[in-house]
Amino acid sequence: MTVETAQVPAYRTFPVRVARVRRLSESFLRVTFTGPELNAFASNGWDQRIKVLLPLPGRGTVDCPARDDWYGAWRALPPEQRMPIRTYTVRAARPELLEVDVDFVLHGATGPASAWAERAGAGDEVVLVGPNARCAGPTGGFEWHPPVDTSCLLLAGDETAVPAICAIVESLPEGRHARVLLEVPTADDALDVAAPRGGEITWLPRQAAPGVEPAPRGRLLTAAVVAAVRALGDRLSPSPAAELADVDVDSEILWDVPDDTPARGSSGVYAWLAGEAAVVKDLRRHLVRDVGIDRRSVAFMGYWREGRDSD
Repeated sequence: MTVETAQVPAYRTFPVRVARVRRLSESFLRVTFTGPELNAFASNGWDQRIKVLLPLPGRGTVDCPARDDWYGAWRALPPEQRMPIRTYTVRAARPELLEVDVDFVLHGATGPASAWAERAGAGDEVVLVGPNARCAGPTGGFEWHPPVDTSCLLLAGDETAVPAICAIVESLPEGRHARVLLEVPTADDALDVAAPRGGEITWLPRQAAPGVEPAPRGRLLTAAVVAAVRALGDRLSPSPAAELADVDVDSEILWDVPDDTPARGSSGVYAWLAGEAAVVKDLRRHLVRDVGIDRRSVAFMGYWREGRDSD
């Protein structure tokens, strides 16, 4: 007789509550979640992606599906019972302490996640959907896959990519050369990051001082990336300018992450860029088409699109 074993899902739901809230800066809030099931949360590091299911007014988390097929069950609910879902990065995970840190970007009550974070307090309940440590295979959910021959890193993004990039930087080995460019709303948003030797972080505040007209979104980041690539000079081994299929960032997802296979004739340089989709699209065009960097040496992720809801 054959006995079938139920497949353990790579991702699962984790009912949690807020343990602590810490304001990091004007725009960033760190929420530490805890829950008795977080001992089964896989601590993969890097830019580990999770979902946060937010409570509904008057209903809390009672409607959250608990089945392995949580998403199918969520979609089957009436719209008024679907908890809002947003994607975030794990800033740190301590399963032995039953804790997960998530950094939220605060931008007022312009969306359900920011509105929830603005008033979050100890004991508030949400549900995380994250990697399952009891899954025998890889759980995935992160996009940090630099080729094995990488010797020089360029990481760039806006405030939505700050938690992911900071988590990546803090996980790098000592001596790995990493140029990190982070565009943030204000000068107060330059966070303390435990970068290893070899990591150089530049914060690019759109509003350099109170009362000063802020720079348009993406302008500082684009200029800094162009300058950083120019400074690499002879380290780059440009390939013939590649033709790029146009991506309509208003209707399609801009998401191109190569595997960790070294590009032919690789210079050892690897670029990882994330943030507002239109800005990332322009950077993608510059690096791959204008500069001629091999597409297998560059990862691009449009985390969000200005003027549109996430997820």
